[in-house]
Amino acid sequence: MSSVVRAALIQTTGLQPVEAMLDRQTSLLREAAGKGAQVACLQELATGPYFCQTENPKWFDLAEEVPNGPTTSAMQELAQELNMVLVVPLYEKADGFYYNTAAVIDSDGSFLGKYRKNHIPHGPNFQEKYYFKPGNLGYPVFDTAIGKVGVYICYDRHFPEGARALGLNGAELVFIPSATAGRSRQLWFTEQRGHAIANLYYVGTINRVGVESEGPNEFYGHSYFCDPYGEIVAEAGESEEVLISDLDLGAVRETRIDLLFWRDRRPDTYDAITAP
Repeated sequence: MSSVVRAALIQTTGLQPVEAMLDRQTSLLREAAGKGAQVACLQELATGPYFCQTENPKWFDLAEEVPNGPTTSAMQELAQELNMVLVVPLYEKADGFYYNTAAVIDSDGSFLGKYRKNHIPHGPNFQEKYYFKPGNLGYPVFDTAIGKVGVYICYDRHFPEGARALGLNGAELVFIPSATAGRSRQLWFTEQRGHAIANLYYVGTINRVGVESEGPNEFYGHSYFCDPYGEIVAEAGESEEVLISDLDLGAVRETRIDLLFWRDRRPDTYDAITAP
C-alpha cells in the first residue's frame, strides 16, 4: 500500500453570507477532489470573512455547534461523497462560550473530533479575545483514513510548545489554517518550517487572499506544504488557489531515523518551559 497522500489547501477570500461562502468552499473542494486530493483543509474561520478585524456583536450570530451545526453536517456529507478527509475551521458555540475551532471529518463522513485554538491574540485588526475563549481540548491528533492528522490554528504557530505536543501525540501531517497579514509575513516561511523540522512531520499551512469587507487587512496568501526537513514542496501565490501536493507520509518515519531528535530529547530538563 502506498504511503503517498495527495493533499489540498484551499486559499480564497471570505464572503458573506455564510451560504455564499460555503458554496464557494464546496466548489473549491470539488475541484480538489477532481485533482485526486484525499485530504483537504480550509482556511481559518472558513464560513465567512475574517470578522475579528473589528469588534461587532453581530458576528456572534455566525457561531454554530460542532458537530451538530449545519456546516459540520454539510461537510460530513461532502466528505463522504468525495471520499476525502476534511479539516473545516469555523466559529463554534458551546455551553455559553465561543471558540475558534476546526472540525476533523474522515473520508467516510464520520466526525472524528475537533481542535480549539489555544492561543488567542488581541491587537489592532486582530481582536480575537472579544470573540473567543481559549481552547480547552489540548492538542489532539486524529487517526484518519490517510494518516495521523493534527491541527494548529494561526496565532498558535508562534508557540512551539503546542507544535511539539502534536508531534508527541503522533502527528504525521499538521494543518495550520490561518488568516494572517502585515508583519507576520516576515515569519511566515520560518516558524512553520521550523515546526516541521523540530517535530519531523509534514506541515500544510493556509492563508487567505485579498481585502475583505470587515477591515483593512490585506491577506497575502502563499499557503504552502513543507516536508519534515522543512523544504517547501508546493506553494500558492497571492490569489485564490487550490494547492495540491503529494506527501509521502512514510517519509516521516524515515526522517525520524535520519534525524534522531526524538531520541535525544531531555524532558527531565524542561520544567522551566512550563513555569508561569
